Amino acid sequence: MGHGDGRGRIVSPADADDAGTSILHVDMDAFYAAVEVLDDPTLRGLPLIIGAPDGRSVVSSASYEARRYGVRAAMPVSQALRLCPSARIVPPHFPRYHEVSRQVMAIFESFTPLVEPLSVDEAFLDVRGVRRLWGSPARIAQLVRERVHDEVGITCSVGVAATKHVAKIASTVSKPDGMLVVAAADTQAFLDPRSVRAMWGVGPKAAEALEGRGIRTIRDIRTASRPVLDRAVGPALATRLTQLARGEDARSVETERIEKSIGHEETFDTDVTDRSYLRAELLRLADRVGARLRRAEWETSTVAIKVRFDDFRTLSRSLTLPEPTAVSQRIGEAAQALFDQIDRRDPVRLVGVRAEKLRPAGRGGFGLWDDDEDWRRVEGAVDDAVARFGSAMIGRARHIGRGEGRGSAQHPKAHGVD
Repeated sequence: MGHGDGRGRIVSPADADDAGTSILHVDMDAFYAAVEVLDDPTLRGLPLIIGAPDGRSVVSSASYEARRYGVRAAMPVSQALRLCPSARIVPPHFPRYHEVSRQVMAIFESFTPLVEPLSVDEAFLDVRGVRRLWGSPARIAQLVRERVHDEVGITCSVGVAATKHVAKIASTVSKPDGMLVVAAADTQAFLDPRSVRAMWGVGPKAAEALEGRGIRTIRDIRTASRPVLDRAVGPALATRLTQLARGEDARSVETERIEKSIGHEETFDTDVTDRSYLRAELLRLADRVGARLRRAEWETSTVAIKVRFDDFRTLSRSLTLPEPTAVSQRIGEAAQALFDQIDRRDPVRLVGVRAEKLRPAGRGGFGLWDDDEDWRRVEGAVDDAVARFGSAMIGRARHIGRGEGRGSAQHPKAHGVD
């Protein structure tokens, strides 16, 4: 497994065996930083930190030169600068990143219609039906890399495998600017020595729980007793990890993009201790989430909040609603209820509200009466007014004079599809 900075990089030879493979995972290399270098070549070779320069923000991305100092995404910029004092801070230009992302995705779609974007800088490709046109999966992967480099001007890494899970691990191992092919027959040998942290879906907490029981590699997961795994990560995740550790992954490339969650966050200029203010801020963020749900004609079944304290410890809480909704008031009330369950009273630097487990609106219809009818009517009128006059002119009375929260160190993060 690589270290995120190119150390431990493994790539395949030109004549690598790709028997039994059909899935490509293509991942841009340090995408945000690469786009900044593309637009300003004088930045090439420098340690770059993509983020706001005020010290309150977090690292959005970092060049490989900065990563070798230990700089990582989501790290506080102040900490990143202590690790790499010579780093150049570059503010993010998200519209430009999305523009380049569209160019890259168009290249993918020129090879196969079966493309599943995971984010702006990575996607799965199913190439089983286009071999006669383009050649073997390994050959297609090489062609993709060449075209991204020649037509866009940045590099990508590609994993080629029989399953999505293995392809994703392989692309990570080959970074930066590499290709790693894992033939179907070599799947288990490839997986066994990898760290549990390499597995797709194993977060830091799950990794710590596994490692605390001596389960450090994928082979350890495969050979561990089921009761041990259940105690470490719970029965559901234990089942899933056992399957992935054996190379079993039946997930296909999904070409229809389904929104999994919609959320908004706010990072404050100064840490906030006023809980009434924080509750009002959660309601304001819920208004934004609900408006996006209604525009997209979605409803949410689960509301989640995120609270980050001044020491960067982050707590998340979620609540399944009695009925799916797109009503901002209901989402806000759920968010406030979740916040009230948090006993910790330390200063807060960030709060967020997220709608999860989305479904098309109106699928279940309404009952004989609708408890949210009044709110639905009010919010519908607000939506109409926002469409006519803009969101800056419309808001709850309790938020007048507060602007976009108590002043964000960076623009509020608007998370659409995760």
